[in-house]
Amino acid sequence: MDPHLLRTFVAVAETCSFSAAAERLSYTQSAVSQQIAVLEADLGTPLLTRRPVALTPAGERLHRHATLLLARLAAARADVTRAAAPPGRLIVGLTPLAWSRRISGALATIRAESARLSSRVLVADRERIVAAAVTGEIDVALVDGFTAPNDPLPLPQSGAIGVAEDGVVVAVPGGHPLRARRTVDLADLAEAYWIDAPVVSPLTNLPVDGLRAGLRYEGADVAVLLGLVEAGHGLAVLPASVAGGVALPRLVHRVELLTTPGAGAPALRLSRLLTSATP
Repeated sequence: MDPHLLRTFVAVAETCSFSAAAERLSYTQSAVSQQIAVLEADLGTPLLTRRPVALTPAGERLHRHATLLLARLAAARADVTRAAAPPGRLIVGLTPLAWSRRISGALATIRAESARLSSRVLVADRERIVAAAVTGEIDVALVDGFTAPNDPLPLPQSGAIGVAEDGVVVAVPGGHPLRARRTVDLADLAEAYWIDAPVVSPLTNLPVDGLRAGLRYEGADVAVLLGLVEAGHGLAVLPASVAGGVALPRLVHRVELLTTPGAGAPALRLSRLLTSATP
């Protein structure tokens, strides 16, 4: 089976939409439909119903195999790339709010120790960074999120180590009624309008259901998100070190580290620097 067809099939299965899959893959909708038809003809059975779009029993079985096959292919590609890379490679993947002066300082230390170090930083949403760590595309992953005090982040990959923790606030515009309060419970704000920023502060990562997004911001610039809040487009949950606002005492902002198995010496050195004085 062609891996390109499997990727298209997985995209349709995950989005339950041919048009959404086309947008994710940068294809036309007709191209997605044609690729699914080719795959179904190859296997001799329908994989998806069309209205509504859903997996057939055969499609469910293929989906389980396809996700594993694609992950193995990505891991194989990353492993070969790593074998061909110079020994001083260090690729750090992180979510926007995981970056800090401490991480910057640790990276600067490693760069000063090795004149031949080839380093790169990849910034993306949490799902993308965790997937890159699993497949070996990156050497070190630093991901952030909001959780209850003393609770780890709900990551699909085990072995994460906490490297930073901070308070949490609801960022609100000037003149907002919440400005008069010192603390607030997130559950009390279910009727408020929020900004869903999937790369920076996704609503789906908050431990409360039913928050309504008034605006979706797909960028990674925290300053832009704060500008949207100040302009009255909605509220946002952010670390206290990043923004002023009303405290959420039942939440903390955590940064956790994942090291890719088989990562080289620079990655292990960075991990040691960041975990040597964990909070």
